[in-house]
Amino acid sequence: MIKVVLYGPESTGKTTLAKQLAEHYNTLWVPEFMREFLQKKWDSKKKLVEREDLIPIAKGQLRLENERSERVNDLLICDTNLLELKVYSEYYYDGYCPDEIKEEATKNNYNIYLLTYIDTPWEADILRDRPNNREEMFRIFEAELKKQGFPYEILKGNEKERFKNAVKIIDTLLKKN
Repeated sequence: MIKVVLYGPESTGKTTLAKQLAEHYNTLWVPEFMREFLQKKWDSKKKLVEREDLIPIAKGQLRLENERSERVNDLLICDTNLLELKVYSEYYYDGYCPDEIKEEATKNNYNIYLLTYIDTPWEADILRDRPNNREEMFRIFEAELKKQGFPYEILKGNEKERFKNAVKIIDTLLKKN
């Protein structure tokens, strides 16, 4: 099975692209568990992410990915993964990331990371908080991929261009498989 992860800073079109790719390939996609988890937390407690949320978020993301993996044959599209959680954890908590997350995040379980560039319009919401740090975050995300030696391609351009480039990359992977 080919596993593709959409990876990159907030508000760079990952979810939109994940849905489009899943529809195009008639497969499943794995949503971002953290978003749902934190939205529920905000709605019920008016609180944002805290350090103690990291492990439950990681477990939820892995559970979703494993459930969907069992239901597809050829291709799974992931709207984020634990490497993204690791990057955000280290960024927001001065280098801190639970060892369990680091260990799982640095396993290369994906055929390709599609790193989404920051040339999409910022869409504000209660869970997004750094519209002026997008370039810095992109550099951090890319540096993590290089550090881990994970295969990646950068997706730039408008929604149609990103989709077209992602399909080209995924088609190449499917032909090799």
